[in-house]
Amino acid sequence: MQRELRRGYTTGTCAAAAARAAAIALWQKQLVREVTLTLPRGEKVTLPVTVHQGPGWAEAVVVKDAGDDPDVTHGAAIHVRARQSGRGLTLRGGPGVGTVTRPGLALPPGEPAINPVPRQMIAAAVADVTPPGQGLELEISIPGGEELARRTLNPRLGIEGGLSILGTTGLVEPMSEEAYRTSLIPQIDVALAAGWETLILTPGRLGQRQAEERYHLPAAAIVLTGNFIGYMLEACAGRGVKRVLLWGHGGKLIKVAGGIFYTHSRLADARQEILAAWAAARGASPEAVRQLLEVTTVEAAREIIANEGLGREFWDTLAARASRRAEDFVRGELTVGTVLLSLQGEIMGRDAVARQILEAWGHGS
Repeated sequence: MQRELRRGYTTGTCAAAAARAAAIALWQKQLVREVTLTLPRGEKVTLPVTVHQGPGWAEAVVVKDAGDDPDVTHGAAIHVRARQSGRGLTLRGGPGVGTVTRPGLALPPGEPAINPVPRQMIAAAVADVTPPGQGLELEISIPGGEELARRTLNPRLGIEGGLSILGTTGLVEPMSEEAYRTSLIPQIDVALAAGWETLILTPGRLGQRQAEERYHLPAAAIVLTGNFIGYMLEACAGRGVKRVLLWGHGGKLIKVAGGIFYTHSRLADARQEILAAWAAARGASPEAVRQLLEVTTVEAAREIIANEGLGREFWDTLAARASRRAEDFVRGELTVGTVLLSLQGEIMGRDAVARQILEAWGHGS
């Protein structure tokens, strides 16, 4: 029998718990060991806290427990230091908490990356503790947060200097595909806010690096999709993006040419079949078709195709097929071009729309 995966807590929940414990220590001089919160959906949770005080301040620490989710922030210590201030509640980002530097996110540039729902949770957590007429300043910090943030999407979103305080439900659902997909969307909003009408969608870091370092394409227009190419195409269409350049290794984008828009290899891997069918339709020999059905890499397939006298045109038309399938997928709401890359970053194939986009960016060769 499979073990049920354990849920964890978001950084927003941890910050709210630490904020409440710090406020209790500041105002009531009590050093509590645990805090109970009501989450946005009504669930009550109790988190352990560590509290200490100094002259004019109190600080609480909650160590994030992400449950069975492989969250990069699992085990991170969320510190909240409370001080008395003028009136109302003031939130500040300390070391390890990022700062928003680009428009397009839920917070304006210059603000600490403490998302709206966590802000509401923190305010609710300290509301009944703060004496009437008194003000409270809370500084949130995460030791090591700047280093951890390099393993998140924050650098691509223009969140600098650390992690974000996140969460909409207060809970981390283990291995949540929906949560990961949702985390990809802000890249589109940031690119649009920066003025880009044509976006580069690439499945992974390899495509991103090649686009930025080898071809010098605009980094602010690059959006990582993971395996969720179809989901991100729909998100682009829904946000008014004009054109999209699908850019990435041929082994991934060939699947799009076959109408596969969730490209995880465990669920959808028809690369050999797509290549074999495409080669057969263009006159490849039965032996070459058989070999294509057996190869495991695009690099090996490329050699077979070249030996059949099917060169660049083969890959260009396959790229065009991927673009057409992508446009059909979003019901014609996007213009799509496709570039197929080799593992070394060489352009194997591109269609007419891709050529136009690259020429507009100064890459006509």
